[in-house]
Amino acid sequence: METLVQILRREQCSLVVRDASGRVTLYNKKGVRDLENLLDHEPERLRGACLADKVIGKAAAGMVVVGGVRSVYAEVMSRKALPLLQKAKIDYSFGQLVDHIVIPAGDDRCPLEQIVASCQTAEDVVGTLRRHFQEMKQKKNK
Repeated sequence: METLVQILRREQCSLVVRDASGRVTLYNKKGVRDLENLLDHEPERLRGACLADKVIGKAAAGMVVVGGVRSVYAEVMSRKALPLLQKAKIDYSFGQLVDHIVIPAGDDRCPLEQIVASCQTAEDVVGTLRRHFQEMKQKKNK
């Protein structure tokens, strides 16, 4: 995991994934977009993977659990992510543990954290996010 953390910091990317075969890939999209893309298009990359991420909140934790990730490190991790990771027995570590994720431009809570706040399971988190992303796509196309 230390190697992944070093890559995350050195390359200033948002996510580093080492899949079960040992292949390391770097990602740079904001928020959970890379995790969403992996879940939708390359789920095998997540099964048994180790990953280092800039931020893991409850939304990202749900995706990590559903994806079958083995271990995760986050520079910043939300306390709300912990129950999902613990229940799935995913090894986790973090640089900083916070009560909630805030958006970089202020003190407002991350919208995705608010959207999944009432979710009880990782599957519920992912389902809620998928519905939200679909609604956003439909609004954008109008």
